[in-house]
Amino acid sequence: KPKTKAAFGSVGRRIPYRILHVINQDGESLGNMHRAEALKLMDQHDLKLVLLRENAEPPVYRLMTGQQIHEEQLKRAEKKKANPKAGMYIKELSFSSAIAKNDLETKTKQIAQWIEKKYHVKVTIRQAK
Repeated sequence: KPKTKAAFGSVGRRIPYRILHVINQDGESLGNMHRAEALKLMDQHDLKLVLLRENAEPPVYRLMTGQQIHEEQLKRAEKKKANPKAGMYIKELSFSSAIAKNDLETKTKQIAQWIEKKYHVKVTIRQAK
């Protein structure tokens, strides 16, 4: 079994599979072909081969320009930024501005404990009525 690839990008000429399903730069399926044919297409059209779905049978590759690869990488980075990481917790605490001193100390200790546990803490202070 080939190693799984971490980043999205051109695989160059290192294709561990013999038969591939190839999609052209416009998104149209070119069908299944031998890796040598895919490399020939790649060279003829001055494109790069990118692995889309490794666990499909046969694996799906797409011919892309350098610009298309760059745009896709930016899109994926943006999507990753939008989703908070798994295992990251946000704790929220809210209290009034008229909070008693001992209550404030208790909440401060609680916040310190959460920060030690690497939680993200959001504090909201409401104005007293």
